[in-house]
Amino acid sequence: MFGLSELAVVLIVVIAVLAARKLPELARSAGRSARILKAEARAVKEQDDAGEAGTAPRVIQGEVQRPSAPGSGHTGDTPPSGGSAR
Repeated sequence: MFGLSELAVVLIVVIAVLAARKLPELARSAGRSARILKAEARAVKEQDDAGEAGTAPRVIQGEVQRPSAPGSGHTGDTPPSGGSAR
């Protein structure tokens, strides 16, 4: 019987025989995609490096919300219910 490695070799040979005309085109396409990906990654890294060096961190002012009084029946932003629970 065939083992896993023999089956892989047979599959590679079958794919190479059936797709022999398309392999150079596929290799060019894969190389082009790799170059584009590498260029984009380099551009993002340069943009991050330039952004970190030139700007200070942003400070966003907020509001302090005090907890509601004990026994009021509600907490935080949730409004109290209008009806009585039975």
